[in-house]
Amino acid sequence: MKLNKYEKFTDDLKEKLLNYNQVTGLVAVGSMSKKDHLPDEWSDHDFFVIVKSGYQKYFRENLSWLPDFENILLSFQETEHGLKVFYNNGHLIEFAVFDQEELFLAKINSYRILIDKANIKKNIEKIKDKTNIQTSSYSDNELLIEQFITNLVVGIGRYNRGEIISAHQFVKTSALKKLLLLIEKNNDLDKNIILDNLDPLRRFEFVYPELGAEINNLLLKPIPKAAEELLNILERELPEEIKIKHEKSINIIFEKYLK
Repeated sequence: MKLNKYEKFTDDLKEKLLNYNQVTGLVAVGSMSKKDHLPDEWSDHDFFVIVKSGYQKYFRENLSWLPDFENILLSFQETEHGLKVFYNNGHLIEFAVFDQEELFLAKINSYRILIDKANIKKNIEKIKDKTNIQTSSYSDNELLIEQFITNLVVGIGRYNRGEIISAHQFVKTSALKKLLLLIEKNNDLDKNIILDNLDPLRRFEFVYPELGAEINNLLLKPIPKAAEELLNILERELPEEIKIKHEKSINIIFEKYLK
């Protein structure tokens, strides 16, 4: 979707929702928030609609409040609160409908409040702070390295057993995510602000272009070689005091699994 059409969709969404007395808030998240990064032609619309208690089901099931409602090709409820809608022009939107209490179930990093009829700004700030605490707590160095090592062990084991699809998942997705979290957590680059603390894969190559290219290349290689190169990156990129405790485990992977 071209940027002018993207902005028009945002404006139309806001205008339509303002016509509903049951709607108390509209919050743009992700690239729609236009905070850490601007939307481009590949961006979808991500937002939260906050409604008065008792009206959540109506807004999840009756989508006539959406812009271009007549051009919806596919829509479904993916989670208890969230939906995805796909238009016949190829545009995708992802949104959740909450009341004020349910809103605290959400996770938020970047946001822009487009409608606020119930002083939701203070609650959104609380949710953002809570999200930051949660994401920092599950990115403990010790736990991440332990998860990285064991993800590789399971993945290589399944590869050797012939479970290639599962092996790809453990090595090139699960272990990779832990490694990227470790790199992002232990690097003080000012540009880290454009990274996504809810998804360590997002915009990684924008902040670390050379390393991003290296990782993209290794993902095309066979699983044992990809695992070996992920370990090499771990040893090269992380401070010695972080990885030294697990040196023996890393050596065992090289000696037992990657010979």
